[in-house]
Amino acid sequence: MESVLSKYENQITIFTDYLEEFPDADELVWILGKQHLLKTEKSKLLSDISARLWFTYRRKFSPIGGTGPSSDAGWGCMLRCGQMMLAQALICRHLGRDWNWEKQKEQPKEYQRILQCFLDRKDCCYSIHQMAQMGVGEGKSIGEWFGPNTVAQVLKKLALFDEWNSLAVYVSMDNTVVIEDIKKMCCTLPLSADTAAESAPDSLNASTQRRGPSACRPAWKPLLLIVPLRLGINQINPVYVDAFKECFKMPQSLGALGGKPNNAYYFIGFLGNELIFLDPHTTQTFVDTEENGTVDDQTFHCLQSPQRMNILNLDPSVALEILKENLRMFELVQKHPSHWPPFVPPAKPEVTTTGAEFIDSTEQLEEFDLEEDFEILSI
Repeated sequence: MESVLSKYENQITIFTDYLEEFPDADELVWILGKQHLLKTEKSKLLSDISARLWFTYRRKFSPIGGTGPSSDAGWGCMLRCGQMMLAQALICRHLGRDWNWEKQKEQPKEYQRILQCFLDRKDCCYSIHQMAQMGVGEGKSIGEWFGPNTVAQVLKKLALFDEWNSLAVYVSMDNTVVIEDIKKMCCTLPLSADTAAESAPDSLNASTQRRGPSACRPAWKPLLLIVPLRLGINQINPVYVDAFKECFKMPQSLGALGGKPNNAYYFIGFLGNELIFLDPHTTQTFVDTEENGTVDDQTFHCLQSPQRMNILNLDPSVALEILKENLRMFELVQKHPSHWPPFVPPAKPEVTTTGAEFIDSTEQLEEFDLEEDFEILSI
């Protein structure tokens, strides 16, 4: 019976996707900071969506921890959504937001390397194995469902072991984002101008070179900013709808994690009052690296029309990035609150909905001019 269900599971999901075709209307659709006119740019819109890495349940991978589950079906949906959000950050980091994916076309080496970070193997830095085992330190047993804040904390810890991407992951607490603490995480002091050039991303190198050899500035670790929020009690409060939609218009947006209790989705945009999301609830077979060192990526991109849901049906616990509407979602402060414990940048461990923002350089952080762009109100 189990094999029969597994055989048809993907087909059932695909059929559901086809029921969610976009309407033929003169409306704007926003996808992670990009807008598409639905009536005339539908193919471009679908191409933009399918370029996002799509991580779903998998089966037949090596048992987690050696003796644990060999499939995450039924419990790993929030972990898969966290993978999708982080993968989008890495694509922005290495390939840029305008990069697009085409089926059966040779992809940049950076793309292949990003994809391999998420394969279902214990030696891949953001694999289901690593996330599930790191979750034990957050009080989650292997095979237990995660909330968005737990996923955020797990990603923050795993990023410390990822030297190639060198991300600083900041997860806000008590609805407060502290600029001073972010700078402590992101700015690393080089020993010399030479080491600064070696460690800084290309965008920072270019600006440093323009300023001349005397400009030995701190190297900047790209920032993944995650803000866990609760936008209501039992359901999302309608007063937050417009502010929530604004996050998908920002060019730095990585979307939001959330959905319904024990049923997580990765939200990447909106049409009217409908949220557009990638759904991890399809069980596919484990895919490994091929002999030539590449990965067959056909099952890592959703080629059907994405699903949608009314924003008022969203569970109020979400994680998202900075919003800039009249109704503020969180407090933004320059200095670390004096009544908080001292901030200590995270170090390598010994061994809800979440939205995210990607900031690639010190210049981008300064361009935000956060106090000016966002009215501050603690809620």
